[in-house]
Amino acid sequence: MKRAAHALPEALARLEAARLTRRRTTVEGFADAHSRAHVRVGGRTLIDFSSNDYLGLARHPQLAAAMSESARAAGAGSAASHLLAGHGTEHERLEEELAAFTGRERALLFSTGYMANLAVIATLTGRGERILLDRLSHASLIDGAQLAGADLKRYPHADAEAAARALAEDPERTALIGTDGVFSMDGDLAPLPALSRAARRADAWLVVDDAHGLGVVGATGRGTLEECGMSAADVPVLIGTLGKAFGSFGAFVAGEAALIEYLIQRARSYIYTTALPQPVAAATRKALELVQAEDWRRTRLAALVERFRRHATEVRLPLGASRTPIQPVVLGSEAAVLAAQRELEAEGLKVAAIRPPTVPKGSARLRVTLTAAHTEGEIDQLAEALGRCCARPGAPDGA
Repeated sequence: MKRAAHALPEALARLEAARLTRRRTTVEGFADAHSRAHVRVGGRTLIDFSSNDYLGLARHPQLAAAMSESARAAGAGSAASHLLAGHGTEHERLEEELAAFTGRERALLFSTGYMANLAVIATLTGRGERILLDRLSHASLIDGAQLAGADLKRYPHADAEAAARALAEDPERTALIGTDGVFSMDGDLAPLPALSRAARRADAWLVVDDAHGLGVVGATGRGTLEECGMSAADVPVLIGTLGKAFGSFGAFVAGEAALIEYLIQRARSYIYTTALPQPVAAATRKALELVQAEDWRRTRLAALVERFRRHATEVRLPLGASRTPIQPVVLGSEAAVLAAQRELEAEGLKVAAIRPPTVPKGSARLRVTLTAAHTEGEIDQLAEALGRCCARPGAPDGA
């Protein structure tokens, strides 16, 4: 943007006119330990249906204790990158435990999921090669492709046949197929078995970002691959984040030993950044332990999802096919979702209004996320409130 200082006010005004301005909500605090789904905003206590804390671990006292104990021993920060002096014992142990949890030879920690995706895509592909991504893949996968300088082609959402046709057009140049495991705005699962077969035929990498699946999906919480009955050989590159179901912060890549070693040597977003603080890794280790020991969290969450969907059907909400904790209510227009968000907040419910460019034009939505910390009564309250919002004049047909 030329003469950015002069153009920025006009650009901001255009966003405001289109109802696309994003505004931060300052969370002033949380309720007591028995109400982990409640937040204080603007002096009011709201039931939070907008977080990714699917298993209710983010404010678990055992995670806080593990973090505090590690901070006393190792300090608050890592002080250097992993390759200088920032790689500590807690990092090493967490990587080993994540590798075991995902059934991989090795795992590599990153400070954010965005950085992990940039690292994988930009390191495994390059100029002159081609990348295939699902149309609704996370922005970080798309940015990784752009950073690599490869030719990017996006296939229709969750359409494995379209992906296979696109692959067949230029199999020699196609280096990688990438997809979310669970799509963050729709809550549906990628067709991984078919994508894996296509990738194998072309000798291309299959990269799965399972940020919203790990810890939640699958019989033991091992994510979309477990749900689909797939092995590490079927999906060579697995990316996971630690700030969602695991309730902490950071991300990792898991795969064969040679892959991880190559990323250590070549991935710029790993090499040139300060290591994740060891207390965060310590808290994540405790979360990983709880995820595996407390199956009731996933069982409860699944029951709450089913309860919500049953009540949503009764009040004729326009839900998609998601069976995950992500339950989008698509209203279409930016004005409609903003109005619904305000109405829900007035009733004590915090629900995120999602608008373009995060979702395609015409598919603005309320992104409802459920957690194991919610109660049955809170689920019922949400469904009833959503039913009233969507029943007002101007709501979509069938709502």
